[in-house]
Amino acid sequence: MRAALRSRIDSGRFETWLTSSAGRSLAFVTNAERAMVVLLAAEGDPGEHAVDPGAEGFSDGFVLRNGQDDEYPDEDTVPLDRAFGLVEHLVGRGSWPADAHWSVDR
Repeated sequence: MRAALRSRIDSGRFETWLTSSAGRSLAFVTNAERAMVVLLAAEGDPGEHAVDPGAEGFSDGFVLRNGQDDEYPDEDTVPLDRAFGLVEHLVGRGSWPADAHWSVDR
């Protein structure tokens, strides 16, 4: 998973969506330093996203496929290596790791 995401980033693709056969989706959007990791239960679900409690400031450069360039509070994103680990765990086990912090947006 980590290698696939890294390859996408290296080729300029900063937004990745993974969808399970059960209808859940995982969004990964990065600026190559931090990432927004969002887990959606179904289409239209506001979902839940990984957070970095206590992080300060904002980061920009989160470029979506449609060209939109977003800025997020650092508290609502996680460092890239952490994001890779979260995605690997979510894909492999279907749930957030025990040590993860996330915010429910529903």
